[in-house]
Amino acid sequence: MTAGTRGGGGAGLPAVSPEAPPLRGTPWIAQDWLDVVFVHWRVDVSAVAPLLPAGASPDTMAPDGTDDGTTTWVGLIGFRFTETRFPPLGRLGRAGRIGDFVEVNVRVYTRDDQGRRGVAFLSLDAGKLLPTLGARVATGLPYWWAHAAIRKSDGRVGYAMRRHGTHLRSAFDVRVGDVVAEPTPLETFLTARWGMHVRRVGATRYWPNEHESWPLHRASLVSLRDDLVAAAGLPFGLSGLEPDSVLYSPGVTTRFGRGR
Repeated sequence: MTAGTRGGGGAGLPAVSPEAPPLRGTPWIAQDWLDVVFVHWRVDVSAVAPLLPAGASPDTMAPDGTDDGTTTWVGLIGFRFTETRFPPLGRLGRAGRIGDFVEVNVRVYTRDDQGRRGVAFLSLDAGKLLPTLGARVATGLPYWWAHAAIRKSDGRVGYAMRRHGTHLRSAFDVRVGDVVAEPTPLETFLTARWGMHVRRVGATRYWPNEHESWPLHRASLVSLRDDLVAAAGLPFGLSGLEPDSVLYSPGVTTRFGRGR
């Protein structure tokens, strides 16, 4: 595939790879991300661009896998964090049950002038207070404390959350389908994101990450009711529309390098 034709390579960028580039040095944090549900809607870049950190612009891909320069994506993602550890601290770096919680986040897709592709998180709602505070202080990400839970049964996976101190809620339930033997260019674009752009203390940092290639299943939406997408500044009513992509993964082990 040539850049700018398949794999969302516009502006001279290479195609999105399902395999992560290796991190430089020792990861500062590692986590298991389990029972991941990806719900996505396509939007025009004009809906996303004003919400991005300085230096980042919307990454684009049309549903057919070509880069039309105008189509980007909004993701509502639910998953479980487990086995959080800080490798530089060795045995002392295991968070134990404090680091096990459910998260629901809203994210969009980014690239920068250095050719780095990633995500920008518009909100992250986590089910435990201490990790919420720690992540917000350490990274500058817009974490919020919420009541969050997962339910699994009969081939279905569902997430439900309510942000403390507000009326904001999100609940979605999917039926897990067939294994994805070979992801489409769009499915790779939406899941294989090897870093995040984060605005903190007047500067935008890029935090790289790596993990094995996503084991993916296609999925179908059973139900969805969401306030988070609109609360993040995205078009009102977007999450009331039928999603353009729904995927599930049993999970991966993710490692983050330091921001730069």
